[in-house]
Amino acid sequence: MVIDERLLAALSDGQFHSGQELGQHLGISRSAIWKQMKNLESLGVEIYSIRGRGYRVPGGLELLCEERIVSDCSDLVARHLRNITVQRVVDSTNTLAMRDMQQGLADAHLYLAEYQTAGKGRRGRQWVSPFARNLYFSLVWNFSHGAAALEGLSLVVGLALQQALTAMGLSGIELKWPNDLLVDSKKLAGILLEMQGDASGECQVVIGVGINVMMSDEASEGIDQPWVDLSSLSQTPISRNQLMATVLNHLIPMLEQFKVDGFAAFQDAWHACHAYQQQSVRIISGHREVVGECQGVDAQGALIIHHSDGVEHFHAGEVSVRAYHAS
Repeated sequence: MVIDERLLAALSDGQFHSGQELGQHLGISRSAIWKQMKNLESLGVEIYSIRGRGYRVPGGLELLCEERIVSDCSDLVARHLRNITVQRVVDSTNTLAMRDMQQGLADAHLYLAEYQTAGKGRRGRQWVSPFARNLYFSLVWNFSHGAAALEGLSLVVGLALQQALTAMGLSGIELKWPNDLLVDSKKLAGILLEMQGDASGECQVVIGVGINVMMSDEASEGIDQPWVDLSSLSQTPISRNQLMATVLNHLIPMLEQFKVDGFAAFQDAWHACHAYQQQSVRIISGHREVVGECQGVDAQGALIIHHSDGVEHFHAGEVSVRAYHAS
């Protein structure tokens, strides 16, 4: 689906624009403008239409902009990040990154999208991705010591997100092993890692992240768990461009430190934000369920559970963690 950039720019101010005005500006008919509006609505954009006044997007649209993101990035990020690709509509930023990675084009490359038709969540779930409402990105990063050295990486990414959001004045954000951010047990953000390369040598990782910034009620009907967004947590509007830059300013230095020191360097900081630290949890792994006390994570990022048969370390994969409340 092709969305006219000039139409998006006109609607971004949140004001009314008549179909005639927009048609003259774009050089197309009023009926073509109406079709474009329907396309935007199908992507989750809220359009107000009043006869005699035209169309408007309540609150306007802040579109993702490479220049605005780069202007807020640190010198360190500017040195390490090679490319930024911003697209309006994609199947998935992770899928886009993986395609480029297979052609050797993706190292230190950031992919952003306003809308995903097939956004990827963990364990095959779809990530709900309304247009220009949230933040969806994938960052490709090289690592040189194989898959075994990547244990704990998703936890480091989560910690970087938590610290970035805290730096923007948000509070109460906790980490759920291995790849979620929560506020009051509601999901705020998720992480999905995909790897390609040598299991014992050079490999590239696609770090996929989705953060709920301003989720619409209509779009949220497709979400099957409690959720929260940044707009409900903040007293002031959140700029997605500033958010992306702030995340990069925290994430990239931590990725570089992780290459050298592994997860152990972040273990204590992660525990300080852990949603289930010293709490009763239920672990679901395939057909097996275990109830026990969560004692945090070890130096490799494995979850430590003390249960009736002793202490067990669970590694990321097809493992689900849930709070447990005895009835």
